[in-house]
Amino acid sequence: MSENVTATETFDPADHVRAMVGRHYRAADYYEVGREKVREYARAVQDFNPVHWEGDAAKALGYSNVVAPLTFMSLVGTLAQKRLLQKIAVGFDLSQMLQTDQILQYHQPIVAGDHLYCDVSLDSYKEVMGKDMMVTKNIVSNQRNELVQTTYTTLLIGREGDVDKGIVEAAENLVMQGATSLAARADAAEHEDDEQVEHPPLIVVDTSSSPTVTFDSVSVGDILPSKTFRLTRGDLVNYAGVAGDANPIHWSEQFAKLIDLDNVLAHGMLTMGLGGGYITEWLGDPGAVKDYTVRFTAPIPVDGHRAAEIKFEGKIKSLDPESRTAVVALNATFEGKRIFGHRATATVTLA
Repeated sequence: MSENVTATETFDPADHVRAMVGRHYRAADYYEVGREKVREYARAVQDFNPVHWEGDAAKALGYSNVVAPLTFMSLVGTLAQKRLLQKIAVGFDLSQMLQTDQILQYHQPIVAGDHLYCDVSLDSYKEVMGKDMMVTKNIVSNQRNELVQTTYTTLLIGREGDVDKGIVEAAENLVMQGATSLAARADAAEHEDDEQVEHPPLIVVDTSSSPTVTFDSVSVGDILPSKTFRLTRGDLVNYAGVAGDANPIHWSEQFAKLIDLDNVLAHGMLTMGLGGGYITEWLGDPGAVKDYTVRFTAPIPVDGHRAAEIKFEGKIKSLDPESRTAVVALNATFEGKRIFGHRATATVTLA
């Protein structure tokens, strides 16, 4: 007994997770992208580009079926990420994760009918001003063993014991019953130690796109047309259901007040999804986006009696004549305050 107590007392979660850098988790099963799920997600992020909704519009651009919005992969990646952290982040409270940065690199668009596989790894860990910061890397491939996306997610994660047990119990009582058992059943079907599983190298394919904006029509400093999105409590509830995000901070005012917040907060990935639609509405073809990076700097409270309005603006930051690409700097504001940091950019291919 004394040996167990000593081991517990000397266990350092930071040392343990630092040793886990490079450890990865690959789901044994795939996620099948459904046409109606693409439309459901597009509605949740208010992205009404016809390529997400109409098969004919997608086929006119060369796609076999409707194309998923830019942030669609968060549906699958978040679950795989949590399963990785459940295995390696011993001593941390995964219910208290705060996403600070998201980098999405696109190798080819996701279309309905794709079978997506996730290989998630712990890319780095460090302690920043008393906080534990972890970066996860997700390599997404399809049924043809082709590389689809590479994503990096930066998380601040609290340690067990840092949060009042009453708050944790309150959150559990608000989450849909059965969610935990379903997750456990899903885990049972996955590889226990996927580092021992070898997979063939992924194929990188060259994909073409059909943007409506031409390279010769833009200059550095050009301003994109602005657009304002409105978010209601209903929008937050809908996104939580579509994305499978059970955190009550996004829809329960009772829980928000319990943790000393005045209001519920919009999901970071929901606001990033709005920005993705803003970019592709201007660009025309979502397949022309090469990468999309956001730093979340300020939350968006959403009142029960009025919608929150988020204004998006874009500016051509740089141009590359050789690759015919442009870097678009994205600015999103709520009540005059920036909600994205200065790193919010998208690299796009122009006609």
